[in-house]
Amino acid sequence: MRSTTVRPNPFTMMTDPEAILQAVERSERLKHLTRRVCRPLDKPLIPKRGSAAAELSDFDREIDLSADEVGAAG
Repeated sequence: MRSTTVRPNPFTMMTDPEAILQAVERSERLKHLTRRVCRPLDKPLIPKRGSAAAELSDFDREIDLSADEVGAAG
């Protein structure tokens, strides 16, 4: 005889957050996952220093000024 597992309806679970938390805590599959928190926007990968930062700042300023001139002319 084959045993059947009862799967809860996901739409019903959305209305009951406690049921979701309990289901996650009981899940054997989730317990075996490796956990890793990725926050790529927390820190820049390449820090801006010295002349590169100044050059980028100058370039941004030129772009902003040219956009203002185009907006004023149009």
